[in-house]
Amino acid sequence: MTHAEEIPHKQGVSRVEPVHWTDRARQAAFQAWLAKLDPAYGIDPSSVHLASADASFRRYLRVRAQTEGSLVIMDAPPEKEDCAPFVKVAALMQAAGLRVPKILAWDQAHGFVLLSDLGQQTLMQWLQTQTPTGSPQRGEPSHELYMRAVEALARWQRASAPGILPPYDDALLSRELALLPQWYIAQHRGVVLEPAQTQALQESFALIKRHNLNALGGARVYVHRDYMPRNLMVQAEAPDQDLGILDFQDAVYGPVTYDIASLMRDAFLSWDEEFVIDITVRYWQHARKAGLPVGSDFGEFYEAVEWMGLQRHLKILGIFARLTLRDGKPQYLADAPRFIAYVRQTASRYRPLAPLLRLIEQIEGGDLRAAYTF
Repeated sequence: MTHAEEIPHKQGVSRVEPVHWTDRARQAAFQAWLAKLDPAYGIDPSSVHLASADASFRRYLRVRAQTEGSLVIMDAPPEKEDCAPFVKVAALMQAAGLRVPKILAWDQAHGFVLLSDLGQQTLMQWLQTQTPTGSPQRGEPSHELYMRAVEALARWQRASAPGILPPYDDALLSRELALLPQWYIAQHRGVVLEPAQTQALQESFALIKRHNLNALGGARVYVHRDYMPRNLMVQAEAPDQDLGILDFQDAVYGPVTYDIASLMRDAFLSWDEEFVIDITVRYWQHARKAGLPVGSDFGEFYEAVEWMGLQRHLKILGIFARLTLRDGKPQYLADAPRFIAYVRQTASRYRPLAPLLRLIEQIEGGDLRAAYTF
């Protein structure tokens, strides 16, 4: 995951953050590259400032330009981040008719990419100002924005083809799930699992992987992998335009349920289940009309979305703990209770997940109140 910090490019914060360089040679290479670009875009080097910082090692800078008003620069040290997937997926999304940053220039050797600017207002920020409490109601602008997110998602999925993006397979799912015991349980919670608990966790992981890889006949599409309001941009002066899409560099070819689960079971905000079901069923209807492999039974589809969301929530708990303990970014763990609540909600609905629910309760505390419906 590559969620941005609370600074302008991703969150619309008005303050200007200066750019700090710890590597003087890299700073010199950046300045030389920017000088070469100046004649084409009318770039003002003195205007460069920090736009956002990812949970990864990349960051984004914003700069004034006479030709565009402003541009964004991705700063991704090549020894730590590879820009090639970002460039590749941007081209795929653009070909699918999606609103993504245009690649204007790329210094592959140094990991600098000049991008068009999609603005400073995320859907997350817009929702927080327009829908401070409750869930968006049908007919409200916020509800319509979610519908636009659904339409853009279906457009992206319709462009899918095998063999283009890395597969979201058993190996990748296993690596992601392994983050939970390594970083959240052992490092963050300080819990040493007993052999029986380890076995229960591994059996739950195997069940989750099997369910997600085989659900809906194993349907596969392009997966953004972080399709959520913090990575969708609203055009402030024209909110009826297509949403902009960011942070797509980790895209894979995987389960059709993943991105709608990501959109409706967000890492940073929660809606009531009535709204979640409303948008999910509308996505399902739209996807069926578009010929996407979502099946003919919404109940079966919604179950698959819940199981896919469960895998994502377990993974993110591990990622957020790693960001805190390894990378010194403690703000992410503030949202851990949201994910524990997601895990409890899903695990309490499906009887085969009882061992996982029991383990979570042992680690987190609280009463075990399972009300299995399946």
